Amino acid sequence: MTVTRFAPSPTGRLHLGHAFSALFAQRAAHAAGGRFLLRIEDTDRGRCRPEFEAGIYEDLAWLGLDWEKPVRRQSEHMADYAAALARLEGMGLLYKCFCTRAEIMREIEAAGGAPHESGALYPGTCRHRAADDVATRVASGAPYALRLDVRKALEVTGPLEWIDRAAGRQRAAPERLGDVVLARKEFPASYHLAVVHDDRLQQIDLVTRGVDLFEATHIHRLLQALLGYAAPAYWHHRLVLDEKGQRLAKRAGGMALKELREAGKTAASILKELDF
Repeated sequence: MTVTRFAPSPTGRLHLGHAFSALFAQRAAHAAGGRFLLRIEDTDRGRCRPEFEAGIYEDLAWLGLDWEKPVRRQSEHMADYAAALARLEGMGLLYKCFCTRAEIMREIEAAGGAPHESGALYPGTCRHRAADDVATRVASGAPYALRLDVRKALEVTGPLEWIDRAAGRQRAAPERLGDVVLARKEFPASYHLAVVHDDRLQQIDLVTRGVDLFEATHIHRLLQALLGYAAPAYWHHRLVLDEKGQRLAKRAGGMALKELREAGKTAASILKELDF
């Protein structure tokens, strides 16, 4: 049975792009006689707000979507992510990184490289930091991130693949994202770790999401293999763009479903506009 999910973060009101993604996931599940789940990815404590979470339920219900209950809220399951992180740490695949974003950018510029399209590709500055130096920094209370040593992780897993329903069979190339952050000193899980864990726990066997997250799937496939999780199928769909051809963002405003509703738009007109 196909199981899909829509997993928004309550950091703002949903816009047309979210509507498309939620409808796409529900349609994929229903077309296969499967299940459609809603998950609230509220791990960003600084930006997530209860009113935005309430808005998610309001907007999705207005569009006519229904989902299984209860809804999983990531903030209520930090111990799960800490346990997964501990497994990776026990395999010797994590290291503490004390670099700031500014320091990372200086390292890249000094090496003559260019930032990765989804952000600066970490150059591995702290990968071989001496153990006594690490211990001294930790004892001093210095903030740090836990990064995955991708090269070492690939030595454990060997070559990996994943299947995308639109793009076909893909060779996993997590090195394209570098040694990603999986946690921080004060926080036990990044997006990458939490989403991989939850997809497995909720038995998601078809991950539908925008093509802007295509690259992240390379890292997710690696984490699945390391943690012994079966790989779901993927379906990266098109993005809904604004009049300038740019990807919609919560911070941009103007396309929020709440604003469109208050301006007189109906759910039926939204579905027609999105070709549903």
